[in-house]
Amino acid sequence: MFLKYLIVFLVSMVPLIELRGAVPIGLSPAFGAELPIIPLYITCIIGNMLPVPFIFFFARKSLVWGSDKQFIGKFFKFCLEKGEKGGKKLQEKAGRSVYVALFLFVGIPLPGTGAWTGTLAASLLDMDFKKSSISIMAGVILAGIIMGLASAGVFGVIGTFLT
Repeated sequence: MFLKYLIVFLVSMVPLIELRGAVPIGLSPAFGAELPIIPLYITCIIGNMLPVPFIFFFARKSLVWGSDKQFIGKFFKFCLEKGEKGGKKLQEKAGRSVYVALFLFVGIPLPGTGAWTGTLAASLLDMDFKKSSISIMAGVILAGIIMGLASAGVFGVIGTFLT
């Protein structure tokens, strides 16, 4: 059982997969018995949130550092400019509700919209660490709930009743 918790924890930390892939693994009997739901969510949330401070505080610095390097400079500079340009547009449109937008961005489980991407965006936008971390964690929790319901087949059952 410990091994399955470890796998779920590590999968939660992987970019693009994150908690969205770890919850179905934890609920799947394919890797042994299903894990209890509350410890599974806590493990996945901790695993997904662990990289957040590192991404927030070091992503921008890494991109700035690499923007003048020979082989990676163009790509890093592109990422910086694209992130800042997109961030400014988001802030103009969202205004004061930019943290709500960040929460929804992270919380709706679509490809490329997880905690890693949300934290990178918050870092490039120079958003407040504490407020953005709370928004990101709330989004991770929402994504976990949605993925748990999807894994349990709830959406398929609802679709059956609606058709």
